[in-house]
Amino acid sequence: MSHVETRPGFVNAHTHLYSGLAAYGLPEPSPPPEHFMQLLQRFWWKLDRALDHEMIAAGARLYVSWALLAGTTTLVDHHESPSCIEGSLDVLAGACQELGMRALLCYGATERNGGRDEARAGLAECERFILSNRRPLVRGLVGLHASFTVSDDTVRDAAALCARTGAAMHVHVAEDVADVVDARRRGYDGPLERLLALGALPPGSILAHGVHLSAAQVQEAERRGLWLVQNPRSNYGNRVGYPAALWASEHVALGTDGYSSNMRVELDALERLAFTHREVERADGAGLRARLEAGAELVAAHFGVADAVALGDFFERFGGEYGNIDRVVVGGHPVLEPGRFVTGDLDEIQDRACRAAVRLRERMMLT
Repeated sequence: MSHVETRPGFVNAHTHLYSGLAAYGLPEPSPPPEHFMQLLQRFWWKLDRALDHEMIAAGARLYVSWALLAGTTTLVDHHESPSCIEGSLDVLAGACQELGMRALLCYGATERNGGRDEARAGLAECERFILSNRRPLVRGLVGLHASFTVSDDTVRDAAALCARTGAAMHVHVAEDVADVVDARRRGYDGPLERLLALGALPPGSILAHGVHLSAAQVQEAERRGLWLVQNPRSNYGNRVGYPAALWASEHVALGTDGYSSNMRVELDALERLAFTHREVERADGAGLRARLEAGAELVAAHFGVADAVALGDFFERFGGEYGNIDRVVVGGHPVLEPGRFVTGDLDEIQDRACRAAVRLRERMMLT
């Protein structure tokens, strides 16, 4: 052992654990989508409607395991499973607690399948979980899918739930220009202004993406004590654009939006894309790297501790900075030791996920 690198665990500040089963291959959207909304309709929304609790558990355990192997010790998840809403957050929380992953969880309430009743069920799941969860590694948030899939009444209901529980909001904001167009059609300047006007963004809330926010809007989010989360690989892969105004806030963290939780890979993608889009003129390399570190501040605040060190989450590389991650500790407890998982059997987790993916693929093809 020539050198040991020890550092705080990485935080994935926005992801979707239900995407874990996609690693084993799912049906291609047909016909091929021409824009982001079609991708949602022909793939991701078909996927989440096909989920059941067994699939959610299998995908979550796989995603969490691979994240821990990459040194990621906290996941901020945004979940949707319209066919099995009630209890879904307990399934995710159980997987995280079992394997030793710290997590912030919410259900993304939406009206896109079942109208207001569906939205009420999603918010009820958030409330039930926030009030009942006792797992030390997991906390609950209020969730909305995105402004463009909910009515003003649902946004008001979510705002009331935040006030009632003291929880923050987690929501997609201005990921695609369609979100902006929808908000303006409803009489607002944009989705950020709509959510603020209806009282749904208490301090500490998490806004995923912000691709189509202006510098003035990002500054307003900063003034309101809100977090923005950039997801470089997802934004590039979905062809929604680059969030070039995020330099205007000091509270920007890094997420993957369902891509793997290898946060070094995500940072590499950020640095390449920032250079291409000339953001480096306003946010230099150090500023961009700070987005990787910022997630720890976000998580510490939601767990009520002073800083990331107090969480007791870290990893060690015995071969130096570029070696494999050999040991991971979360909340002061080892979850990965050299050569083995302490908290689970990786072969069993992968085998169960593979079998669940077969069922998911079959159900998606029927819808």
